[in-house]
Amino acid sequence: MMRAQSSGSEETITIDPSAPTHPFPHFWEQIFGSGRAVLSLRQDYRSDLRKVKDATGFGYIRFHAILDDDIGVYDEDRDGNPVYNFSYVDQIYDGLLQNGVRPFVELSFMPRKLAANLAPHPFWYKPLPSPPKNPGKWAALIETFVAHLENRYGKNEVERWYFEVWNEPNIDFWDGVPKQQTYFALYDETAKAIKAVDPKLRVGGPATAQAAWVDAFIAHCTQDHIPFDFVSTHVYGNDTSQDVFGRSEPIARRDMVARAAKKVFDQVKASAAPKTPIIWSEYNATYMNQPEVTDSAFMGPWLANNIRESDGLANSMAYWCFSDVFEEQGVVKTPFYGGYGLIAERGIPKAAFRAFELLHELGDRRVTVDSEDALVTERGDGTFEIALWNYAEPGETVPAKAFHLNVKGAGAREYRMRVVGPGNGSALEAWQKMGSPAYPTVTQIQELVRASALKPVQTGSTAQPIVLGPQTLAVLELGKR
Repeated sequence: MMRAQSSGSEETITIDPSAPTHPFPHFWEQIFGSGRAVLSLRQDYRSDLRKVKDATGFGYIRFHAILDDDIGVYDEDRDGNPVYNFSYVDQIYDGLLQNGVRPFVELSFMPRKLAANLAPHPFWYKPLPSPPKNPGKWAALIETFVAHLENRYGKNEVERWYFEVWNEPNIDFWDGVPKQQTYFALYDETAKAIKAVDPKLRVGGPATAQAAWVDAFIAHCTQDHIPFDFVSTHVYGNDTSQDVFGRSEPIARRDMVARAAKKVFDQVKASAAPKTPIIWSEYNATYMNQPEVTDSAFMGPWLANNIRESDGLANSMAYWCFSDVFEEQGVVKTPFYGGYGLIAERGIPKAAFRAFELLHELGDRRVTVDSEDALVTERGDGTFEIALWNYAEPGETVPAKAFHLNVKGAGAREYRMRVVGPGNGSALEAWQKMGSPAYPTVTQIQELVRASALKPVQTGSTAQPIVLGPQTLAVLELGKR
């Protein structure tokens, strides 16, 4: 066992090399979200994709709007007959696969000539959150789209993809009335069309905001014999307890995502399909543009703590999103505006990127430790990889925290450590010192990229405390057994 004793700003963690472990798959870095589909044709999108791929090894990407009119998939001739065009679809998916990433296909939004309602969503690119005016034409579109993918990429490849029906139909991304009933009708048509092409293809939903509808979705599908291979939903750290749980109670940003994950996990286990895979196809610490959150070193401890709390509650969690090549609120106006991405405009890595880079080093076995500020893992070769952090909300004053490592037996006494915190792997402070320029020069951009780098690896002895300031995350390697 590993046990921690905490006293204020000090904590002692005892490491026993003979301690039992449990599997620790890297569920937090398998899928990432991103801006709408057409952006994936941009050079900077693909450059950022490669950086995150190199740092995390992730395998899937999700984005909105593969069926939007700017992709050109659907049109009709003068007689109302469908006309399909997969040119941009092919360029989009070719680009992903060439970079070693597979599509997590979100089927959205409604092509204009299929839309029952033409009132757009408020996003800058004006997607249509409408049901189809002709469900048969929608089903034919999906079947033709999926058949094209298998013809181009092969059954064996596309059977490794995921197909998710729509995005957040419980809020303003779906204007069917009543929402749940009309979404279920869309899901039914879509799932049947996909399975008609290939029964082995993976399809799921309900892709809701605020951890909603999962229990109702499973009940609907099982009762009506509708195929589903996974459930998906979303949550953000600043979602309200009223929206997520239907009651008012104080739940901190630190804990909201994991609390929602436990809710959905329990719903699935209590359902008629208790082994259904759970995919959080969006999550983050905030759904608002808050530079002090997503652009800052705060994200290191927040991410590490969420991994600690969510372990075992989901198959995958897709961070929203990997890059600020993103246009939901319009064209990006400044590098640090509270964008959701790991990489700011012009390829500047944020502290969150560095946190993912460090947390990637964690082992694939987790050792239990009674601590709210530590993750202890083990690699197959006996090396311990340990994450330690000092959590502080933006604007919160907390003291530095000292961690003492007590290694039992013949375990290693020397460690190698990398740290991300304010001014270390975080370019936000350097940008602010420049005067927060909205349009940094090429020279300033180069300086910000340099400022985003982590400091060199530190080495030390476990006989000495490891002291971390507020909003700081450390990941250290502790020898071999």
